[in-house]
Order: sequence, then C-alpha cells, then structure tokens
Amino acid sequence: MKTGNESVKTGNESVKTDFILLGFFQYGRMDAVLFVAIAILFSVALMGNIILILLIQLDTRLHTPMYFLLSQLSFIDMMYISTTVPKMATNFLSNSKTITFLGCEIQAFVFLVLGGTEALLLGFMSYDRYVAICHPLRYPVLMSKKICWFMITCAWTSCSINSLIHTLYVFQLPFCRSRLINHFFCEVPSILPLVCQDTSQYEHTILLSGLIILLLPFMAILASYACVLTVVSQMSSGRGQTKAISTCSSHLTVASLFYVTTLSTYTRPHSLHSPEEDKIVAVFYTIITPLLNPFIYSLRNKEVIRALRRVCVQKI
Repeated sequence: MKTGNESVKTGNESVKTDFILLGFFQYGRMDAVLFVAIAILFSVALMGNIILILLIQLDTRLHTPMYFLLSQLSFIDMMYISTTVPKMATNFLSNSKTITFLGCEIQAFVFLVLGGTEALLLGFMSYDRYVAICHPLRYPVLMSKKICWFMITCAWTSCSINSLIHTLYVFQLPFCRSRLINHFFCEVPSILPLVCQDTSQYEHTILLSGLIILLLPFMAILASYACVLTVVSQMSSGRGQTKAISTCSSHLTVASLFYVTTLSTYTRPHSLHSPEEDKIVAVFYTIITPLLNPFIYSLRNKEVIRALRRVCVQKI
C-alpha cells in the first residue's frame, strides 16, 4: 500500500489514504466570513462551558447531584465542539481540505462517543429532576454520589463500546475511488455513500443503536416530565411551581434541540438523506447545542447567577 496522496486501485475500489471534506459549500463561497463566524461561536461556546465548570467547582453550594451532572454535560460539550469545529474552521482557509484516513477514523469515533454519552446524560439529568420534585425525601438516597458516578461510568463505557464497534466496522469496508465526503466532518452516515457495497443491512444496526441511545432516553425524559408536571400542578405554592417549571424547562429545551436533530440524522435510512440538509441539521447538534447549553442553564437559573456573583465578589 502506498502512502501520502497516492493510491492503489483495484477495479472500482481505491485505498487512497486521505479523505476530502467538502464542507458547507463546494465552491469556496464565503469561506473567510464563515471562518470568522465559526471561530467566534467556537470561542464563546468554549468559554461558556469552561466558566460553568469552574463556577460549579468553586462554589460549594453547587456541589449537588444536579450540578455535578451539569458539569459533566459542559465537559462533554467542550470536547464535543472541539472534535469537529477546529478542523472545519481551518478547512475554510485551506485549499486541500483533506483529512487523513486515521484522522477521519478518530474523529468519527470520538464524535460518536461524546454524542452518545451526552444523549444518555441528558436522560439521567431528567431522572435527577424527577426524583428531586416527585420524591424529595428520598433524593439523598436515590441520587447519592455513588449513584451519580455509576450513571456517568455506564454512559461513557456503553457509548465507547458502541462507537468502537461502529467505527471499526465502517472503516474496514471497501471504499470507492471517490474520497469526497459531502460534509464538514467525518460522520458515519456521511461516509457510507463512499462504500462500494450494499450497506442496507448495516443501516439497520445504525437505526437500532439510534433508537437505544437516542430515542429511549428522550422517551424517558418525556415520561419524567409528565410525572413532574403532574406533581407541580398539585403544588399549593405558586413560587414552588415557578421554580420547578423553570428548572425543568431549561433541561427540556436543551434535550429537545439535541434529540430531534440527532434522531433526524441517525434514524433515517440512507435513501432519505440529503447532504445539504444533513449539514444544516448537524450544525445544531455540533455547534448550536454546545453553545446554548451553558447559557440556557445559567441565564435561566438563579442559583447559578447568585453563585457567579459570589465568586466574582470573592475574587475582587
């Protein structure tokens, strides 16, 4: 096998080492403008999640299961956006827009791990709110530190195994001569069109994984909040109702944006995919969601705002 940009051709197949990411546009329109816009969004998302993580670590009043899970979400979002955006931004100013075979494989693996872990984590966060509102007296037991770490460990482990299986299988398939990925990063659904064999059976596996990792947690979230709304409606305190609804609405907003867009990508058959539509949808769960998460949870959360003021006063 040759290296670099050379390839060995056999029939209709090629083992060329590099892929080419076409990005948002195929003809280099508005690349400089998009680079600046993406760079700004990336910086804001990164700083927002870092600040939220530091705030939760510095303020002891935020050392609760809910904010522990929130800090994990911010960490995942920080890694999540760092997996795709830097390469995408540099490609705006690059003429080659290539990514090595190994680089593409690593990017696809890490992206699947982080995306799946976030999907499960959002489900665990809804369980936390369900227990806090519906079973407040049992909250210290049902959401102990040991249980929280067990949830996080299960999420990371299961999604790492799932991602490893999908990545190893896809990247050992025979690829055709074309190495043009009509996307701005290496994602399994965008790589399948390059495969030189029928992948319809494998697409059923992707659908099954999507239903388990994405749809089941989303259904659990909806069920949890149905129970929460039932309990909240029976509260005599209007202030208690407002606080409960405010806390849950923040989480539901984030979850809906993330799950709807990812389900659109990972539960549709290949024949129904449109490259341009997939790229637009991917922007929401790769850039918009990590950008909005820290602001939705902080600006709509009085405890976080008070903690920010306390930390600022102490530092000043």
